[in-house]
Amino acid sequence: MKIKNICCIGAGYVGGPTMSVIAQKNPGVNVTVVDLNEKRIAAWNDEDLDNLPIYEPGLADVVKEARGRNLFFSTEVDKAIAEAEMIFISVNTPTKTYGIGKGMAADLKYIELCARQIARVSTTDKIVVEKSTLPVRTAQALKNILDNTGNGVNYQILSNPEFLAEGTAIEDLHNPDRILIGGDMDSKEGRDAMQALVDVYAEWVPKEQILTTNVWSSELSKLTANAFLAQRVSSINAMSELCEKTGADVSEVAKAVGMDSRIGPKFLKASVGFGGSCFQKDILNLVYIAKSYGLNEVADYWEQVIIMNDHQKRRFAANIVKTLFNTVSGKKIALLGWAFKKDTNDTRESAAIYVADYLLNEQAEIVVYDPKVTEEQIYADLDYIGTRSEVENRKLLKVVRTPFLACENSHAIAVLTEWDEFKSLDWKKIYENMLKPAFIFDGRKLLDQKRMKEIGFEYYAIGN
Repeated sequence: MKIKNICCIGAGYVGGPTMSVIAQKNPGVNVTVVDLNEKRIAAWNDEDLDNLPIYEPGLADVVKEARGRNLFFSTEVDKAIAEAEMIFISVNTPTKTYGIGKGMAADLKYIELCARQIARVSTTDKIVVEKSTLPVRTAQALKNILDNTGNGVNYQILSNPEFLAEGTAIEDLHNPDRILIGGDMDSKEGRDAMQALVDVYAEWVPKEQILTTNVWSSELSKLTANAFLAQRVSSINAMSELCEKTGADVSEVAKAVGMDSRIGPKFLKASVGFGGSCFQKDILNLVYIAKSYGLNEVADYWEQVIIMNDHQKRRFAANIVKTLFNTVSGKKIALLGWAFKKDTNDTRESAAIYVADYLLNEQAEIVVYDPKVTEEQIYADLDYIGTRSEVENRKLLKVVRTPFLACENSHAIAVLTEWDEFKSLDWKKIYENMLKPAFIFDGRKLLDQKRMKEIGFEYYAIGN
């Protein structure tokens, strides 16, 4: 089966970049990305590519090449579904904030809404592809909905989880470690559907890097991959606290450990904690699944990864208060970085949100600079936590457009995102315009410790 029309429901951090690259590499396939958010779709269609709703290095070039040729962004969801042979579901699957599984289970209401809309609109056979990160056996729920509509349409459900790292998403899409496709391997229809998706990716991905499995293995592989990566971050962060007490340097420990070929160096950089849309959500989902099967020891094991991450953020903020003579009330503290990592404007579960919240509860005056995150988003993140009123958040926290304005007349600086530009700032000038003693709390081990101390800063880094 040769695919001619693809629809993707969801124009977010996964759907937008993924479909852009699929369109770029498959010029003979029409790819339509649909979303009910008119503002987001308008941004994807903006002639000024600097206004795309997502910042990813290289994304604008891909969109420029394919948009209008065979890549389209639209709010006409029904039309795109009706015309497509293959439909990707790439909508949000947040952690539930209500009912059974609150705080752990994935909220699948948007997935179910997509399935019911596909069932309502479709008049021809469809291949439905799970792109969102989902609990194992979600495909069965989708199939139950789609197969019981009575309209005579046949559906094949595939799992095709994304393994993108924000900030390098386009590179990850162009040169993936692997493409994972799960489906019904026991039927000809299932195998044909899988082959149709294999053929889409095979336009640029070597076939030996395209793995096919049963659908349950594919769904669980995504959760497992994120759990393993997050576990490494929490592991090195746990050692960073021990390093601080014993006089060891966590960077030296990480280098020594990472040179072991059985371990490797990746994801061994101590920090103020991991963020992003996937790690915490997916591990909590894994914990919930384990508990639902009575696997309490398994659940406890993975939950500790989250506990350690939360602890790291709290102790970083608490250390700022302790070092600043046990009070930050009325003191100006500059936060450099709000995105959860560099080269993205995504702030979901960013450590900066929780550090700022902690310090604001101690009545600090916070000033934030981030090169890609908007003022609107920063306030939305704080408001979502709900610790204070919207009025209080805007009174206590200010957002500025340059790092110099953020740091001017401040008592301390906290580096919370590893943006490259922070390494090349005129730190001597910044020091001269701060209150003394001038403190830097490096939550990303980004800066040259020796140089900072030579300038005159009181410098504190994770794991030193």
